[in-house]
Amino acid sequence: MDAAAALNEIAFWLERERATTFKVQAFRKAADLIAGLSPEELAARMRDGRLKRMKGIGDRTFEVIAQAVDGGIPDYLAGLRERGAAPLAEGGRELLASLRGDLHTHSNWSDGGSPVEAMLDAARMLGREYLALTDHSPTLRIANGLSAERLSEQLDLVAAIDAGRPGVRLLAGIEVDILEDGTLDQAPKLLDRLDIVVASVHSKLRSDSRTMTRRMLAGIEDPHTRVLGHCTGRLLNGSRGTRPPSEFDAKRVFEACADHDVAVEINARPERQDPPDELIQLALDAGCLFSIDSDAHAPGQLDFLQYGAERAARNNVPAERIITTWPVDRLLEWAGRGR
Repeated sequence: MDAAAALNEIAFWLERERATTFKVQAFRKAADLIAGLSPEELAARMRDGRLKRMKGIGDRTFEVIAQAVDGGIPDYLAGLRERGAAPLAEGGRELLASLRGDLHTHSNWSDGGSPVEAMLDAARMLGREYLALTDHSPTLRIANGLSAERLSEQLDLVAAIDAGRPGVRLLAGIEVDILEDGTLDQAPKLLDRLDIVVASVHSKLRSDSRTMTRRMLAGIEDPHTRVLGHCTGRLLNGSRGTRPPSEFDAKRVFEACADHDVAVEINARPERQDPPDELIQLALDAGCLFSIDSDAHAPGQLDFLQYGAERAARNNVPAERIITTWPVDRLLEWAGRGR
């Protein structure tokens, strides 16, 4: 098999398993190193030892390349495929099969680890019909948030990629910060050009309930907002440690979401599981729509939708109230009504 493809597929499975970034990047960097080599040149470098001397090719990646060049499936990849055959979550299989797309993903334009094209290729492999690219907005500097100029450049890239890669619709989007005064952290004229806007709070998460409620309500009321992202901001585990949920008047927030036709995100990242189950029930009672999203920062993390589907099914969220089960034309018609 193609050696670069084998290395990238290994990275995909490792990302899905939540392996360390260092381990994953070893395979992706090795894939990039050999991607421009012809099969003949790669074989020649294998024979004369130049490949093993290349910076960025270690013992494991060399073994994978050698077995791929010999025409077989590398042993390491075969083992990962075997492990990957087991589901990430036991429940929600029927709902998972109904999911058509993902409205919250990140690329290396902000704090993701891979190019847009790699994210789209993984979405295609997983059978998605559409994928929204939602990199961060400028105030979130730690995540390399996109300035107005960079977002404008990205919009041109999205249009070019979408036109040239049939099979999965690439949607233009953003995960925009809800600032302390409740405004959205990007120019309205640019937000007007996007297919989907996910609005999230990323700062001052320990504000008092009254302050946070006022801030979230203002963000929800902005006509550009279509999805309320990871509403409590909690972290249950993972490399960033733990973080308690923000305090806000959930009943008022979810009523506002229902009134303004804003979907509540069921964030599928295993360290977030946001909203908690009791808030999903409150949002259901308020009449909210939902969006099950991966919040993927790497291609393999797109499969985290399994976790979100399991939680939604466990909480008896009807499929028809989950916008990511909708066909793309219906989704875009709904999203456009907000502006």
